[in-house]
Amino acid sequence: MRSLNTDLRVIRTKESIRHALVELINEKGIEAITVKDITTRARINRGTFYAHYQDKFDLMTKCEEEIMLDMSRITKQNFPNLITVLETDSQTLTPFSLTVSLFEYLNLHSGFMKAVLGPKGDLSFQTKLKQFMWETLYGNNPSAYVKEENLLVPGQYLAAYMGTAIIGVIQQWLESGMKESPQEMARILTTITVNGPYFAAGLKK
Repeated sequence: MRSLNTDLRVIRTKESIRHALVELINEKGIEAITVKDITTRARINRGTFYAHYQDKFDLMTKCEEEIMLDMSRITKQNFPNLITVLETDSQTLTPFSLTVSLFEYLNLHSGFMKAVLGPKGDLSFQTKLKQFMWETLYGNNPSAYVKEENLLVPGQYLAAYMGTAIIGVIQQWLESGMKESPQEMARILTTITVNGPYFAAGLKK
């Protein structure tokens, strides 16, 4: 049985590897990074790195998958409440607990998210994130939140619009130094999402 010290050491090692990855993406971009760069920056030997990851791509994939898994958990916990709010009061502009929770999570992991969604990051992550968002909400399963028969437009276009818009808002927030609180960002996104961009622009009362 593994000791608590061993587990803590593994957690600390992975954290230092991640921290090194974020710094290096910001400095030289994901393409130029080598495993040697990561191990030097994280102050570990190559054997320690390879005990956890096959290469830098495996490291990126595992970091991204963990983020998406956490976001999926937050969505599943908060989505029923969002549906209730929409059904009871479509006029409300109270930020959804789901949106607040997601922005609080992004705030907590802002270093990694800013690096990976930035110009030097992993461009394929945006595609993965959009696909993940759609599968979490819709997916081909009976317990999906969004039902195909209720859609007013083809699902793939709705997914493309929503995914691109939400990621764009997140990127803008991260890139501009996260001056707004997660609560304020949740209010902004709620206003645009529920009432539409024309309402948010003051063109539609």
